[in-house]
Amino acid sequence: MASGSAVTRPAIMDSRGAGIALLGAALLSMAWIEISLDVFGHPTPLWTSVLVPITGLAYAAAGAAAWWRRPSNRLGPIMVAGALVLLLGGLGDTDVPALSVVGVVLATAPLAVVVHLLHAFPSGRVRSMPSRYTVAAAYAVCLLLQIPLYLFAPSASPHGMLAAANRPTLAAAGSWLQIGAGAAVMVATALILAGRLRATPAPRRRVLAPLYGYGIVAVLLVPLVPDVLRPLAGLTPALSGAIQVVVLAVVPVAFVGAMLLGGFARTGEIQELSAWLGATAGRRPSLATALAAALGDDSVQLAFWVPRRDGYVDAEGHVLPLPTPDTGRAVVEVEMTGRRVGAIVYDATMIGDPGLVRAAGRVIAIALDQQRLAAELRASERKLRVSRARIVEASDRERRRIAQDLHDGVQAQLVLLAVEAQRLAAIPGTPGSASEAATRLRLRIDDAAAGLRELVYGVMPAPLIERGLGAAIEDLVDRMSLPAKLDLGPEEWLPGQVQATAYFLVAEAMSNTAKHAHATKIGVRLTHLERVLIVEVDDDGVGGADVGTGLGLPGLADRIDVLGGRLRVESPAGGGTHIVAELPCGS
Repeated sequence: MASGSAVTRPAIMDSRGAGIALLGAALLSMAWIEISLDVFGHPTPLWTSVLVPITGLAYAAAGAAAWWRRPSNRLGPIMVAGALVLLLGGLGDTDVPALSVVGVVLATAPLAVVVHLLHAFPSGRVRSMPSRYTVAAAYAVCLLLQIPLYLFAPSASPHGMLAAANRPTLAAAGSWLQIGAGAAVMVATALILAGRLRATPAPRRRVLAPLYGYGIVAVLLVPLVPDVLRPLAGLTPALSGAIQVVVLAVVPVAFVGAMLLGGFARTGEIQELSAWLGATAGRRPSLATALAAALGDDSVQLAFWVPRRDGYVDAEGHVLPLPTPDTGRAVVEVEMTGRRVGAIVYDATMIGDPGLVRAAGRVIAIALDQQRLAAELRASERKLRVSRARIVEASDRERRRIAQDLHDGVQAQLVLLAVEAQRLAAIPGTPGSASEAATRLRLRIDDAAAGLRELVYGVMPAPLIERGLGAAIEDLVDRMSLPAKLDLGPEEWLPGQVQATAYFLVAEAMSNTAKHAHATKIGVRLTHLERVLIVEVDDDGVGGADVGTGLGLPGLADRIDVLGGRLRVESPAGGGTHIVAELPCGS
């Protein structure tokens, strides 16, 4: 099965290439015949004889390239048809009556093809109703309203072959009607293109702006040359016609530029995605990148379905709302074995046929499902992290409440009891034994109050609540029996959870140093880098600290992980201890 597929694809590509080459050869032959008939039939300058055929070949070359690159996109065939119309329209200057008749009938048809191309870019389909009406009107103006010019003016009909009567008034009326209707079509085209360009997201304008900008200029300029610019500038009919042809000749160049910028929606077989699936994981781009290249739309997004949430997330697990149709974005859901696995979000102005996106979705369904599982895991991990963060935040609130209750309640009562004991000891006439007992009681109350203050300080220190992290760490250092070096850096605003975590980390590290490290000095440094607080604690003790043992550092490691940070402990035996924590501070 695989070998048959490998043989069939090159065969299809070869047959397509042969067909395009054969069509190109036919158009080249037509151009050569037209040049030969014109050069040998009229004593005219060579450039006037080759200008139209060369323009036709430019359309043919651009159309062949587009057809080859995107075989099912209609822009390629439309451009090739434009080349044929240009070459046939140029036959009006030959001396062969039958060929001249064809040229007169199709003389203005190239303008309709240009209008069709501009409205169909980049998807190859004319999408909106205004565009459809405008394109239909363009063909009607160029083909139907051309009829009175040769039907009622024998001089405009080669050898009078198409003339039905000599009615100059009807011919003139038909000419003015064609000019007016043609101008309306061109203005409508310019307005539609300008509106489409304005509504296009900024990243896509680099593709559309050059072509639409030149297209607007071309459709407005070409009709003005013979009827406005030629009388004003005193141009000859040959020169004004040459200007029109040159303006039209740049159109395929603009289309080629847009094609090189990635402006053609992918509407053929999805070879790029097949190649992506066959490449090794280390050498292939991301799935979204490969899909964007295959569809010709850099704005493509992948959405992953999470059944438990009954919604979509992006690759990082963030909730991803799907766009509404009025935003210019469209959505195609991807299923595998009848089960929804994700969706492809794309630019509807770039890709007109959702069936092509569905075809791409079928190719990538398995890979998309694999990435969906990873995205679902990230979403669950993020949800768990948020839940843990709420627990830490609630714990800190409870710490503050307990510290406040102990400070304002029990500690205040102990102070009052100590004052009362002192008062009893100082009452005149109190027996010496009772006075001594009251004094001892006051001292014991004082000791209890001091122990309570230490407990309150450990639960949630007042300096941290009242004056912030820097003041709280300065207070810790002042209470340290070892020589300490403190570098707080510039003071910046920090979230409450970050301040509390940093404080407890420094407190735990300093406590361990004082109890176990046998150090002679300690250093504490706080650094702010790109919305990350880096906390470092160093000592010159005996080392051997392990974040996996005890209660203090493992608990802090969990707390730091909840915040999305990292804790690193370097403590080689005899080499001191170096603790580094990175704490994200949010946006």
